[in-house]
Amino acid sequence: MLLDNTELLLLCLGFFIVATLYSSVGFGGGSSYLALLTLFLPSFFAIRSIALICNLVVVSGSSYLYFKHGHAKIKDFIPFVITSIPLAFIGASFKLNEHVFFIILGISLVLSALALAGQTFMKKRAAQDVKKYPTYFNYIMGGAIGFLSGLVGIGGGIFLAPVLNHFKWNTALKIAALASFFILVNSISGLLGVLNSGTIALPWKETILLIIAVFLGGQLGIRLSLKKLTPNNIKRLTALLVFVVGIRVLLKNGLNVL
Repeated sequence: MLLDNTELLLLCLGFFIVATLYSSVGFGGGSSYLALLTLFLPSFFAIRSIALICNLVVVSGSSYLYFKHGHAKIKDFIPFVITSIPLAFIGASFKLNEHVFFIILGISLVLSALALAGQTFMKKRAAQDVKKYPTYFNYIMGGAIGFLSGLVGIGGGIFLAPVLNHFKWNTALKIAALASFFILVNSISGLLGVLNSGTIALPWKETILLIIAVFLGGQLGIRLSLKKLTPNNIKRLTALLVFVVGIRVLLKNGLNVL
C-alpha cells in the first residue's frame, strides 16, 4: 500500500467531491484528480493511470444519462471523436520522462483552472444564439484536445466545453453532454495508449477505493445537473485549487525552481 489509512481517506473524500462537482457540468474531473494525486503519490505513471480510470468511471454514467434524457446524439459528436480517439491514443503512447510530464501537467492544470473559472461567468444562451460552423472546425478541435488529453491523462472536456461555449457551438446542456462523451472516448483511447506503452501503474487498493468514491460522486453530480443545479461558487473554488496546485507542480517538479 502506498498511502496510510488517513491519507487514503482524505484522497477518497477529495475524489468524491471532485466527481460530484465535475459530473454536474459534464466533466470527469481528470484535472483535479491529477492535482490531488500529485500531492500524495510519487509515481507519475500511477498518477496518469488512476486519473484515466476515474475519468472513465464518472463519464460512463454521465453519458448514459445524457443519452437517456435526449440531450446527446451520436451523429453530432462523430466529427469530434473521429480525430480525438487516435490522437488521444498517440498522446498517451508517448513515454515522457518525469521532467517533461510535470511541465505539461502543470501547464494543463493551470489552463484547466482558468477554463473552468471562465465558464462560470458565461451567460446561459437561448437556442437562437447558437452559431453554425464548418465541419472541419469540429475535426480540428477534437484532434488537438484529444492529443493533449492523452499526454497528461485528462479526458479533455474541461478544455473543450469552455471553447465551444465561447464560440456558441450549441446550447450549454448539449455542450456538457458532448464534453462527457468526449471524455469517455478519450479516456478509453488514452488508457489503451498507456497499456500499449507499458507505462500503466495501478496500486490496486488505492485504485479500487478511488473508483468507488468517484462512482458515487459522479452519480450524485449528474443527477443534480439534470435538476438544473449550477454550483458556480464551488466550481470557482475548485478552479482556484487546481490553479494553485498547477503552479506548485510547475515550480517544484516541472521547472525545478524550488
